[in-house]
Amino acid sequence: MAGWRGSRGRGDAASSEDRIASSQTVRLGKFQPQSLGYRTIFCNDRDANSHTKFKANSVSTTKYDIFTFLPKGLFEQFRRIANLYFLMISILSCTPVSPVSPITSVIPLTLVLLVSLIKEAWEDWKRFQNDLSINNSTVEVLHDWSWVPTSWKQLQVGDIIRVNQDGFFPADLIFLASTNPDGVCYVETANLDGETNLKIRKAPERTWDIVSPNKVSEFKGEINCEQPNNSLYTFNGNLIIDKQILPLSPNQLLLRGCSLRNTECIVGAVVFTGHETKVMMNSMKIPSKRSTLEKKLDKLILALFTVLFCMCLLGSIGSGIFINRKYYYLRFDRSQAQFDPDSRFVVAILTFFTLITLYSPIIPISLYVSVEMIKFIQSTQFINNDLRMYHAEKNTPALARTSNLNEELGQVEYIFSDKTGTLTRNLMEFFKCSIGGEVYGTGVSEIETGIAQRTGVEAETQSSATHEKGFNFDDARLIRGAWRNEPNPDCCKEFFRCLAICHTVLPEGDESPERIRYQAASPDEAALVVAAKNFGFFFFRRTPTRIFVRESHVDKMGKVQDVPYEILNVLEFNSTRKRQSVVCRYPDGRLVLYCKGADTVIYERLADGDPDLKRISREHLEQFGASGLRTLCLAYKNLKPDVYESWNEKYIHAKSALRDREKKLDEVAELIEKDLILIGCTAIEDKLQEGVPACIETLSRAGIKIWVLTGDKMETAINIAYACRLINNGMKQFVISSETEAVREVEDKGDQIELARYMKEMVKNELQSCHDEAQKYLHMESGPKLALLIDGKCLMYALDPSLRGMLLNFSLNCTAVVCCRVSPLQKAQVTSLVKKGANRITLGIGDGANDVSMIQAAHVGVGISGQEGMQAVMASDFSIAQFRFLTDLLLVHGRWSYSRICKVVTYFFYKNLTFTLTQFWFTFETGFSGQRFYDDWTQSLYNVIFTALPVIIIGLFDKDVSAALSKKYPELYKEGIRNAFFKWRIVLTWAFFAVYQSLILYYFVVASSKRAINSSGKLFGLWDVSTMAFTCVIVTVNLRLLMMCNTITRWHHISVGGSILFWFIFVFIYSGVPLPYKEQENIYFVIFVLMSTFYFYLTLILVPVAALFGDFVYMGVQRWFYPYDYQIIQEIHRHEADTSRIGLLEVGQSQLSPDEAHSYAVMQLPGQKSRHTGFAFDSPGYESFFASQAGVYVPQKAWDVARRASMRSKPKTPRTPRTPQRN
Repeated sequence: MAGWRGSRGRGDAASSEDRIASSQTVRLGKFQPQSLGYRTIFCNDRDANSHTKFKANSVSTTKYDIFTFLPKGLFEQFRRIANLYFLMISILSCTPVSPVSPITSVIPLTLVLLVSLIKEAWEDWKRFQNDLSINNSTVEVLHDWSWVPTSWKQLQVGDIIRVNQDGFFPADLIFLASTNPDGVCYVETANLDGETNLKIRKAPERTWDIVSPNKVSEFKGEINCEQPNNSLYTFNGNLIIDKQILPLSPNQLLLRGCSLRNTECIVGAVVFTGHETKVMMNSMKIPSKRSTLEKKLDKLILALFTVLFCMCLLGSIGSGIFINRKYYYLRFDRSQAQFDPDSRFVVAILTFFTLITLYSPIIPISLYVSVEMIKFIQSTQFINNDLRMYHAEKNTPALARTSNLNEELGQVEYIFSDKTGTLTRNLMEFFKCSIGGEVYGTGVSEIETGIAQRTGVEAETQSSATHEKGFNFDDARLIRGAWRNEPNPDCCKEFFRCLAICHTVLPEGDESPERIRYQAASPDEAALVVAAKNFGFFFFRRTPTRIFVRESHVDKMGKVQDVPYEILNVLEFNSTRKRQSVVCRYPDGRLVLYCKGADTVIYERLADGDPDLKRISREHLEQFGASGLRTLCLAYKNLKPDVYESWNEKYIHAKSALRDREKKLDEVAELIEKDLILIGCTAIEDKLQEGVPACIETLSRAGIKIWVLTGDKMETAINIAYACRLINNGMKQFVISSETEAVREVEDKGDQIELARYMKEMVKNELQSCHDEAQKYLHMESGPKLALLIDGKCLMYALDPSLRGMLLNFSLNCTAVVCCRVSPLQKAQVTSLVKKGANRITLGIGDGANDVSMIQAAHVGVGISGQEGMQAVMASDFSIAQFRFLTDLLLVHGRWSYSRICKVVTYFFYKNLTFTLTQFWFTFETGFSGQRFYDDWTQSLYNVIFTALPVIIIGLFDKDVSAALSKKYPELYKEGIRNAFFKWRIVLTWAFFAVYQSLILYYFVVASSKRAINSSGKLFGLWDVSTMAFTCVIVTVNLRLLMMCNTITRWHHISVGGSILFWFIFVFIYSGVPLPYKEQENIYFVIFVLMSTFYFYLTLILVPVAALFGDFVYMGVQRWFYPYDYQIIQEIHRHEADTSRIGLLEVGQSQLSPDEAHSYAVMQLPGQKSRHTGFAFDSPGYESFFASQAGVYVPQKAWDVARRASMRSKPKTPRTPRTPQRN
């Protein structure tokens, strides 16, 4: 078998000396020991590779297997403290000290665990099915001189495979050959990084012809490459064929999961398989995030544990005291340790455990399940389906990638935002340029328009510019060959050629200017190539070694010629170099290096001479930066053949290095990228996204502070910040910049230690000065808002442990912060500084791979599906298509989710405490013996059935104000920032009313039943009284839920009425139908006896009314004198009907206008036509601000002055609605 045979000739094996240069290890027969630094692979030789235990190509993404599912799944469930608690209760219920049946504790816990485990199993089964499908996919592998379909899981390192067009690569491959004559293929990496633009990959020239099975079978080679790692964009290796060393780079690597495009087929050698492929080594889970409210919920659960412990301790002490032989009629004796008067301590201990099982409902077993269900539905049905966050142009809806953080969206205080692609569109357009010291382009950018508006100058309107995607240029002097008449035509020609040649863009489609499409690594690069096309230098074809440009008007006007330029070297752009260079050979043999990059790195490498051009061009760069444009400098250099040949040898040597290849390539590039001649500079406009200024203004009114973290220049970032209304002329701006003369003087000395010392001292002094000055403004009654602008160099020193406290204290007092020239790591550091240092809720939003660390560092990460791929989206918690959708995401869904979850949690706390306390009061009348007050099953089903559905409904449909009013009055969002609805004061208030209601429910029922008799003339017994009390509890807690609702839909009626009705149905069946359950005899026929008396109906009406009367009075007083902001809005708009659905339900969508269709589609989302409830007391004293906003005149009333005087809070400011002071 030629493909899989394992025999290698001894002659080959003995040639170790010839392979030392590439292998740097000793050959031992067929087997070569693997170095720690790299691996050796024999192509087309499975036997030789078998000595090294390479990973199999099958992958598994499941969390469990058949053996680990149960232990690991249960471990995950019992990591929750509530589940662990109920496990303890279930164990205790199986002991003799338990007063309840074990089955009533075990079954609810089992059901909860079963539901959670089924959910885990289902999700893992889906992952398993996906793995199975992938592992069983087929690919053609060379076997016995032919291509044989083989499953992916059977692939081995060293196999030679063939992948056809549109197929996926089954492993990481070294690209050997393709059906394209130039040895290239086109790869789509959407599955890897979300980018849909095609990448070009080039096979080594030595292997271009091994496409047929015969030639592939004869191919023998050795690959020395790096060990598996998770770096997607780097690869070092060498391919050794017949003692010839061919360097391998990322351009020859085809990654698993990518797909082949525009190429009939390729041939490749497998280098990394299975979990050693780069994509699998990057498949780490997104950091697990828990919401702040969920963490506080854990504290509440611990508080309930404390309450439970105190109740049990009190009962156990009481039991030890109560046990006494004087109660001889109770027949205490030593036969039962729990009732032995001679062992009071043992009695107390046993009673303690008895009471733990008796009071166990105080911790709601269904709380976590209910909250998870609510959050899941909120995410999938409300956020994902909101048409207000649907972007029709991209066909992109909002997507909640996790449901854990819904309520966190309602408490965000700081937003950390990228600029490019987040605030701006990342749709780059060539706008202006400077060539040979002359500015071209007369258009007015958005930023210039904003500057003109700020200064009161009338901005010029743009005339008839040439418009194309990527090109928005207005200057006839350069169009249609007019550049030949300029004073510097040669400079213009070099400028255009640099644009057309110095890039890595791929052309697609027809080779005509109208139909060609460009696939570029970045929108900037595509815009520059489009600009060259419009200037008459049309790049239309690329091969691995040549670029073809259709040049117009070069030799003479109207002449068009296709010119091939041989590409000799490409020195690629990276974040360190900040430049890109191409060495090309003209058809006449002329060697030229074209270079484009940041002005800071290009100016450092310019040849001496022509200072005027450098000065004028720098002035132009500053003008472009002030206009918010993105700039690049262009330069070139003519090369002598001997100089180039000498340099190229060093370049080839560096490119073949296995260690520190990138570093060596950068060092070699420095040797040739010097003594450049400046051509000019380009200016590209990146326009603001639609609605960004209005969105930022609205979020600022909501109390949210926005920080912009960008890699752009400070001038560009400042003007973008002005354009989107993040900062304005009314703000006091503090600028901390390293671009000062003093810093440049220290830099020129070249002493890095002195520079670091000076920078740190300067930043410290600047921070201290800014902080002191800011304090003066903060103490002024009407001082200006503050804004901080700092660049990356200064930020690096400001984040030093000795200075970060000062930076944090100062920046927290600023309304806006702009950080320029910052790295991805610095973005994450700044986010973590506020998140951990100030303990504020943060949100990170971005659209590119450089924003991932910031997104993951924040409490909430939001990814924008933009032009830079999907890396940010894949790492985010929520994704949206436009920055402006943050308004709906935060002010509507976030605020609603926070309010709803707070109500759900506090209501759970209230209803369980109320129910458990009725049992607690009964304990005092039973000598603390642990006697049950309720039947086992009624107690167990209280949380699971009788009160479960209404709380889920309020968590889904409660709505204090409409979405429109939430955005009209963004100040309402401040209640979430202040955590107004989940403070300990709120919890204690609920606890107080739980105690109050439990006393009413227990003692009113017990006292009234002492003289009550049934139809037979008998007094009511224990189970009659307990059933009556339980019925009153069910009615009371369900009606209390209706009282706390802001909106009532039919779902509320169905859930509350259904829960009460279900209790009666259950008790009718449970007490009326004989069951093989001995404890049933306690309440057999009890409900029928009760309902045959007038006492039952009178008690069922009066007791809940008495229990809820205190809540009614409290809610009225609170709403009248100390209202929340949303209650003020309800009062203002209480007479406005919710007409969002009127007149639309019976209208066909085809008959609606776009706006009406949008409204109609939105109203189809889950929800019901609702009305506001909550005791609409008139409160005109609080309406002044909101009424003026709505244009409504509210007259003062006589009692307003008296009511204002009775308030503890300070008067409201006229600017924003704030809740009166709460303790």
